[in-house]
Amino acid sequence: MSKNRSLASVKMVRLIEKLAPSEGYTQSALDSVRLMRSDRPLGRTPVLYEPSIVIVCQGRKLGFLGNDVYIYDAQHYLVLSVPLPFSTETQASREEPMLAVSIRLDLLELSDLITQIGAFGRLPDAAPNGIVSTPLDDPLADATVRLLEALTVPMDAHILGPGLVREICYRVLAGAQGGALCAALGHHGRFGRVAKALKRIHADYASPLNVPRLAEEAGMSVPAFHANFRAVTQTSPIQYIKSTRLHHARLMMIRDGLTAAAAAGRVGYESTSQFSREFKRLFGRTPVEEARDMRESFSLSPAVHFGT
Repeated sequence: MSKNRSLASVKMVRLIEKLAPSEGYTQSALDSVRLMRSDRPLGRTPVLYEPSIVIVCQGRKLGFLGNDVYIYDAQHYLVLSVPLPFSTETQASREEPMLAVSIRLDLLELSDLITQIGAFGRLPDAAPNGIVSTPLDDPLADATVRLLEALTVPMDAHILGPGLVREICYRVLAGAQGGALCAALGHHGRFGRVAKALKRIHADYASPLNVPRLAEEAGMSVPAFHANFRAVTQTSPIQYIKSTRLHHARLMMIRDGLTAAAAAGRVGYESTSQFSREFKRLFGRTPVEEARDMRESFSLSPAVHFGT
């Protein structure tokens, strides 16, 4: 690690400790930016990430999707161009908590950036990829420090924050995996058709979703849709829909205090007993046990208020 990177890491840790004093997720002054903190190790845990950039400043996380393992730590960041359910492992301790910043991707903003980067001939041909882990370089680390600094000053967060988020997105798209990400975010070809189906699923997960109808909307036969869907998500459309509903229900129980029956109805289940069976199959515990034990890890705290 370079001297500049080492100094940036120290600054990032200090700033996130200030911005996220509690475990779980903490909202920042910007709607698209959240801080993540864990004061203890967590074994393999099913998660659902929306399209985002996750920069870990201390500690380590491992992401597991199919047979692939993605490392994101002080030397690597994670990018997801489509919403994906996968599982993570967190390496942390009270003495050295896992500290990270998560930036939700704005697809309209990214489309503008991709167009501008392409105008300079900086978009290499690459196969689209829905999830990548990439080494963190000095320019991206520096931009992250400046974003975190801005978030500690309300006026700076409001005026400078959006531009700093845009710079971070630019650094990612212009980086080593930029070609694969641009191809994915551009929603071209079969990957793009699946990406649009994923967007539809996340918008309407509580409604009845018919796989043949999703395939028709994607302009594919049902077998082709299944094959391409699995290539992007490592799972079938039915399992993806089910997982999305269960993840949202878990968050409703953890963050909103809903009962299992209320959460089940909110995400589209007609049978509470079926919901409980499928929940335990995915998370390994009953809804009550999971909500109780994961409340700290998945809670969402409001933004910390700083003086002007």
